[in-house]
Amino acid sequence: MKTRFPMFTAILVAASLLAPGYALAQNYPDSVKQLIAATKKQIKTINMDQFRALLDKKEAGLIIDVRQEIEFEDGHVPGAVNVPRGLIEFRIWKLVGWPDKTDMNKQMTLYCLTGARCAFAAKTLQDLGFTNVTSVDMRFEDWQKAGHPVVKPSK
Repeated sequence: MKTRFPMFTAILVAASLLAPGYALAQNYPDSVKQLIAATKKQIKTINMDQFRALLDKKEAGLIIDVRQEIEFEDGHVPGAVNVPRGLIEFRIWKLVGWPDKTDMNKQMTLYCLTGARCAFAAKTLQDLGFTNVTSVDMRFEDWQKAGHPVVKPSK
Protein backbone atom coordinates (compact mmCIF):
# COMPACT_ATOMS: atom_id res chain seq x y z
CA MET A 1 0.00 0.00 0.00
CA LYS A 2 1.35 3.43 -0.98
CA THR A 3 1.53 6.18 1.58
CA ARG A 4 0.42 9.73 0.82
CA PHE A 5 2.74 11.27 3.38
CA PRO A 6 5.51 12.18 0.87
CA MET A 7 2.94 13.88 -1.40
CA PHE A 8 1.45 15.77 1.54
CA THR A 9 4.91 16.85 2.68
CA ALA A 10 5.79 18.00 -0.82
CA ILE A 11 2.62 20.09 -0.98
CA LEU A 12 3.39 21.70 2.38
CA VAL A 13 6.95 22.51 1.35
CA ALA A 14 5.79 23.98 -1.96
CA ALA A 15 3.14 26.07 -0.22
CA SER A 16 5.69 27.46 2.25
CA LEU A 17 8.00 28.43 -0.62
CA LEU A 18 5.24 30.07 -2.62
CA ALA A 19 3.70 31.94 0.31
CA PRO A 20 6.40 32.40 2.95
CA GLY A 21 4.52 35.23 4.63
CA TYR A 22 1.61 32.92 5.38
CA ALA A 23 3.36 31.55 8.44
CA LEU A 24 3.61 35.06 9.84
CA ALA A 25 -0.14 35.51 9.57
CA GLN A 26 -0.72 32.64 11.96
CA ASN A 27 -1.70 33.19 15.56
CA TYR A 28 1.31 32.59 17.79
CA PRO A 29 1.55 31.86 21.51
CA ASP A 30 1.70 34.80 23.88
CA SER A 31 5.38 34.02 24.54
CA VAL A 32 6.21 34.90 20.92
CA LYS A 33 4.18 38.10 21.07
CA GLN A 34 5.91 39.02 24.34
CA LEU A 35 9.33 38.39 22.81
CA ILE A 36 8.51 40.65 19.86
CA ALA A 37 7.22 43.39 22.18
CA ALA A 38 10.28 43.12 24.46
CA THR A 39 12.61 43.29 21.46
CA LYS A 40 10.87 46.40 20.10
CA LYS A 41 11.49 48.11 23.46
CA GLN A 42 15.24 47.55 23.07
CA ILE A 43 15.62 49.08 19.61
CA LYS A 44 14.72 52.25 17.75
CA THR A 45 11.45 51.92 15.82
CA ILE A 46 9.56 54.20 13.49
CA ASN A 47 6.13 53.85 11.90
CA MET A 48 5.15 53.73 8.25
CA ASP A 49 4.60 57.49 7.91
CA GLN A 50 7.96 58.27 9.47
CA PHE A 51 9.59 55.77 7.12
CA ARG A 52 7.95 57.39 4.10
CA ALA A 53 9.15 60.81 5.26
CA LEU A 54 12.72 59.51 5.55
CA LEU A 55 12.49 58.02 2.07
CA ASP A 56 11.13 61.24 0.61
CA LYS A 57 13.99 63.22 2.17
CA LYS A 58 16.48 60.51 1.17
CA GLU A 59 17.47 60.17 4.83
CA ALA A 60 16.75 56.47 5.42
CA GLY A 61 20.37 55.44 4.89
CA LEU A 62 20.83 51.83 3.86
CA ILE A 63 17.33 50.36 3.45
CA ILE A 64 17.28 46.66 4.23
CA ASP A 65 14.39 44.33 3.49
CA VAL A 66 14.89 41.35 5.82
CA ARG A 67 12.25 39.14 4.20
CA GLN A 68 13.16 36.02 2.26
CA GLU A 69 14.45 36.44 -1.30
CA ILE A 70 11.19 35.25 -2.87
CA GLU A 71 9.21 37.84 -0.89
CA PHE A 72 11.64 40.58 -1.92
CA GLU A 73 11.35 39.56 -5.57
CA ASP A 74 7.55 39.90 -5.38
CA GLY A 75 7.91 43.58 -4.54
CA HIS A 76 9.96 45.84 -2.31
CA VAL A 77 10.55 49.43 -1.29
CA PRO A 78 12.59 51.34 -3.90
CA GLY A 79 16.29 51.38 -3.08
CA ALA A 80 16.07 48.48 -0.64
CA VAL A 81 18.60 45.68 -0.58
CA ASN A 82 17.62 42.19 0.48
CA VAL A 83 19.38 40.68 3.48
CA PRO A 84 17.17 37.95 4.97
CA ARG A 85 16.92 37.99 8.74
CA GLY A 86 18.44 34.53 9.04
CA LEU A 87 21.58 35.66 7.21
CA ILE A 88 22.00 39.22 8.47
CA GLU A 89 24.97 38.42 10.73
CA PHE A 90 26.88 37.14 7.73
CA ARG A 91 25.77 39.32 4.82
CA ILE A 92 25.74 42.76 6.46
CA TRP A 93 29.49 43.21 6.46
CA LYS A 94 30.13 43.94 2.80
CA LEU A 95 27.35 46.55 2.95
CA VAL A 96 29.16 48.45 5.71
CA GLY A 97 32.65 48.45 4.19
CA TRP A 98 34.25 45.41 5.82
CA PRO A 99 37.12 44.64 6.08
CA ASP A 100 38.85 47.89 5.08
CA LYS A 101 36.53 50.65 6.30
CA THR A 102 33.80 49.12 8.42
CA ASP A 103 31.23 51.77 9.38
CA MET A 104 29.58 50.63 12.63
CA ASN A 105 27.59 53.87 12.64
CA LYS A 106 26.14 53.40 9.15
CA GLN A 107 22.50 54.42 9.13
CA MET A 108 20.32 51.39 8.42
CA THR A 109 16.53 51.21 8.19
CA LEU A 110 15.04 47.72 8.25
CA TYR A 111 11.58 46.54 7.26
CA CYS A 112 9.78 43.23 6.67
CA LEU A 113 6.28 41.85 6.22
CA THR A 114 4.85 42.59 9.67
CA GLY A 115 7.49 44.45 11.68
CA ALA A 116 8.59 41.39 13.68
CA ARG A 117 11.53 40.02 11.67
CA CYS A 118 13.01 43.49 11.20
CA ALA A 119 12.79 44.09 14.96
CA PHE A 120 14.75 40.89 15.61
CA ALA A 121 17.24 41.77 12.86
CA ALA A 122 17.70 45.29 14.25
CA LYS A 123 18.39 43.83 17.70
CA THR A 124 20.92 41.44 16.20
CA LEU A 125 22.73 44.28 14.41
CA GLN A 126 22.68 46.28 17.62
CA ASP A 127 24.15 43.30 19.48
CA LEU A 128 26.91 43.13 16.85
CA GLY A 129 27.84 46.72 17.70
CA PHE A 130 26.00 48.75 15.06
CA THR A 131 24.83 52.04 16.55
CA ASN A 132 22.47 53.57 13.99
CA VAL A 133 19.83 50.93 13.24
CA THR A 134 16.08 51.59 12.94
CA SER A 135 13.25 49.08 12.57
CA VAL A 136 10.09 50.05 10.70
CA ASP A 137 7.05 48.89 12.66
CA MET A 138 4.56 48.40 9.81
CA ARG A 139 2.87 45.78 7.70
CA PHE A 140 4.18 45.72 4.12
CA GLU A 141 0.60 45.12 2.97
CA ASP A 142 -0.43 48.44 4.55
CA TRP A 143 2.48 50.16 2.78
CA GLN A 144 1.15 48.90 -0.54
CA LYS A 145 -2.50 49.71 0.26
CA ALA A 146 -1.50 53.27 1.14
CA GLY A 147 -0.10 53.66 -2.37
CA HIS A 148 3.51 54.06 -1.29
CA PRO A 149 6.11 53.13 -3.93
CA VAL A 150 6.89 49.47 -4.52
CA VAL A 151 9.31 48.00 -7.03
CA LYS A 152 7.63 45.03 -8.69
CA PRO A 153 9.22 42.62 -11.11
CA SER A 154 8.47 43.12 -14.78
CA LYS A 155 6.45 40.29 -16.22
